[in-house]
Amino acid sequence: MNTLYSFRRCPYAMRARMALRYAGVAVDIVEVSLKAKPARMLELSPKGTVPVLDAGGRVIDESLEIMRWALAQNDPHDWLLKDDSFHGMWMEKLIHGNDHVFKVHLNRYKYAERYPEQPMEAYRAEGALFLQKLDELLGKRDYLLADRPCLADIALLPFVRQFAHVDREWFAQTPYVRLQQWLQGFLESDLFTGIMKK
Repeated sequence: MNTLYSFRRCPYAMRARMALRYAGVAVDIVEVSLKAKPARMLELSPKGTVPVLDAGGRVIDESLEIMRWALAQNDPHDWLLKDDSFHGMWMEKLIHGNDHVFKVHLNRYKYAERYPEQPMEAYRAEGALFLQKLDELLGKRDYLLADRPCLADIALLPFVRQFAHVDREWFAQTPYVRLQQWLQGFLESDLFTGIMKK
């Protein structure tokens, strides 16, 4: 049996759980207390961060790798955009931008008291540049890169959700109406509500 060490509210763990659920991979989910991490999880991955997947002896401790592994088992709606190399390349760029640039601004916006060099609004404005780019992409279609969800949508979703939830009133008043609809659609989906059940 596959075992996933997860933390319900961690965006990295969320996207891993969504990919596993979509792919129909049977997995036993162990909810981790970040203050008392299971010894078995630390044996498998000494860095001690979630998610960690024990896939029958193969250990995968990066969320994006877990997603790709799940999709290699089963990808019924072609989240990987295998037949579209142009948008496949954009998918990599978007995910990289999310994980290495947007996430930095998100952390500083969410925990602004830890980064007193600038006011919270400055960090929010930096992150909003990425939101604007996503909103522009959604001007062409209902999802970021195709007429259906792809890996990029699911990989970015938990981070956009976290950014939006720092100040929901601010997010609701932004001009990013298409992004707001995209986010709300996912938050109400069976895929998302299913992975967030306690």
